[in-house]
Amino acid sequence: MPEQAYNVYEDRCPTRLVLDRLADKWALLILDRLRGGPLRFNHIRREIKGISQKVLSQTLRKQERDGLITRAIFPTVPVTVEYALTPLGRTLTETISALTHWAEKNMDAILAAQRAYDERDAG
Repeated sequence: MPEQAYNVYEDRCPTRLVLDRLADKWALLILDRLRGGPLRFNHIRREIKGISQKVLSQTLRKQERDGLITRAIFPTVPVTVEYALTPLGRTLTETISALTHWAEKNMDAILAAQRAYDERDAG
């Protein structure tokens, strides 16, 4: 039972901050990639094409703060850092996977709808 009742439709509800972070494409892709197990920073960066080192670092930090991922530091030379989903983060994996792969499966239909809209709107 939650300590307090939250309502995402209320303008001051803290859940909106969480939704804002989860609605970010980079956050979704990182969480989906970590579904397979712990990964190192550079491995994540190589797997997610187009993400900058700065954005990856910022997003990982936010996800760690929200309790969605853990960061493990290993005393190697150079230092090795691995990221993994927490039990809380794992509760999102099915939803995130469904959403990211829904986009892949439906991209042609979305592009067709956008073209039809643009043609209607231009006329």
